[in-house]
Amino acid sequence: MSLPLLSARLGKRQAALEYKWMKRATSPIPLDQMLARRVAGEPLQYILAEQPFGPLTIKTRPPVLIPRPETEHWTIRLAELLHPTATPARPLSVLDLGTGTGCIPLLLCHLLPAGSVRAYGVDISPDAVNLAAENAALCGLSAPADPSRNSFQPIQASFLDPNFPHLNLGVAPPFDLITSNPPYISWPEYVRLPPSVSHYEDPKALFGGPDGLDFYHAIAALVARNDFLNPGAVVVVEVGDGQADSVQRIFKATAQMNTEIWLDPWKKMRTVIARPGI
Repeated sequence: MSLPLLSARLGKRQAALEYKWMKRATSPIPLDQMLARRVAGEPLQYILAEQPFGPLTIKTRPPVLIPRPETEHWTIRLAELLHPTATPARPLSVLDLGTGTGCIPLLLCHLLPAGSVRAYGVDISPDAVNLAAENAALCGLSAPADPSRNSFQPIQASFLDPNFPHLNLGVAPPFDLITSNPPYISWPEYVRLPPSVSHYEDPKALFGGPDGLDFYHAIAALVARNDFLNPGAVVVVEVGDGQADSVQRIFKATAQMNTEIWLDPWKKMRTVIARPGI
């Protein structure tokens, strides 16, 4: 009975595709229960408990933000940019702000040469940090110190704390790369989100303040500190639709950085790249 209901909700083509994925899933959840949950609006990624991200399979569960294809796209492009300079002789120190599932640093670790990345991710949510640690283990990238491997360590902390990162967290600046897919949904957008997002994903991972820009101000203030970035460092942040120009202005005004914009596969301005020195 649930498949016709799913078709009515999603359309026949999308429903048939998702039904095929549910049938193939290794989940212990019975198919009829998966269908009922999807008809009720739960995201498929939470039902299947995983999401492809590049060549990786990332474990997912509510309320941690589900990795999106646009994030995958710019992470792969970033790895291509970094590949010529990533070397075990001087591993890149990477900090992912608001790491969620850990998908961004884990994919960078997977794509860059072995031993060339020491990545850390911070998130205020214990659910996110626990899930990111599980994903690191599943990807074989947990962080004991084996210099022949890339590694990722998630840490529970708020990068909005005025004392961050000098909080005895086991990681300290300077960094070679800062990445972030921060909360960027404005209040007018948040109240219009579909229930499949607003009822399941953590509001703290979505809502970026009245205009959606609160976290970009915080990140720009962090990277403006004299001791936060190594020479030649790169800051990469995902932005919401229509925010790229505002985010560029924030990084230029607060941190005196050069910026450029990358488009996503749908030709939207999705990623702001910032480097020290105007």
